[in-house]
Amino acid sequence: MNKVVLVTGANSGIGLALCERLLSQDTEGLQLCLACRNMRRAQAARSTLLTSHPTAQVALLQMDTSSISSVLTAAQEVKLRYNRLDYLYLNAGIMPNPQFDVKAFFKGLFSSNVITMFATGEGILTQKDCVTPDGLQEVFATNLFGHFLLIKELEPVLCHADRTSQLIWTSSSNAHRSAFNLEDIQHQRGTQPYSSSKYASDLLSLALNTHYNKQGLYSSVICPGFVMTNLTFGILPSFPAFLWTLCMPVFWLFWLFKQKPESLDPQAKYHSLTSGLGNNYTQPRKMDIDLETSEALYETLLQLEREVRKKLNEKKKESQHADGGPAGPGSS
Repeated sequence: MNKVVLVTGANSGIGLALCERLLSQDTEGLQLCLACRNMRRAQAARSTLLTSHPTAQVALLQMDTSSISSVLTAAQEVKLRYNRLDYLYLNAGIMPNPQFDVKAFFKGLFSSNVITMFATGEGILTQKDCVTPDGLQEVFATNLFGHFLLIKELEPVLCHADRTSQLIWTSSSNAHRSAFNLEDIQHQRGTQPYSSSKYASDLLSLALNTHYNKQGLYSSVICPGFVMTNLTFGILPSFPAFLWTLCMPVFWLFWLFKQKPESLDPQAKYHSLTSGLGNNYTQPRKMDIDLETSEALYETLLQLEREVRKKLNEKKKESQHADGGPAGPGSS
């Protein structure tokens, strides 16, 4: 039986590389679905994959994780297409308007913080977030809440008593507890929305295991390392790209795809690393998270979910009233 795999943010970068790697290992045994915001780029990504794997089953799905309505519509489409989902890679993400501080960079080169600076961008990047039409902070909505809502919507195809399914989050070495505030989960008052959202995804993964393992759904967190993507090139100094590529090896992590999800440590982040000899390997590292905070975040997200659904229903009612049509099912 073919495995059904859905990858968000699959048209470029880590998402596209992951799809290529998955198909190179099991072309005939996969039904792969690329969930992307930009369908023109999604089509190009699909063509690229089919050039390398002509017999592969590669479908496209329009979805913008920063948009509540887009996520809900996409989830409905997934449930129409598939009666089950084996793997959901929660990879879509943004880092807003990153600005590179050249002075801080060169100062950091001669400090004890140089390794952390290269690994996480700490101290050399500044970010400015914005608000979505749904009234949510864009980084929070894109990187975390849209995925949370997607999981909730896809419960019927993810959760089954007779088999296991797996959620795999693309986290970051920049996921720091210091950037996250349970009283400000959208990071409205902070300056590190990306770091906050990635730490929150680490917490959420733990909470999802608490709530879903008995239903056969498991969640894991990966860290692909410092990967050269369009976002990375956009925030580094304007040196030739090939020099940065030589300095920062590309790490592909699809190792979790071959593991039994129930055997993985829910409190570990699986890092993609490279040895001094250039060999890639995966290493689990305990995350700086705790059950109490993860559960508190989960409950806060559930409350926010109820609020955004209520607002969405109210907007539908207003629109239908303005058009003179009936309220319709599920809108009361």
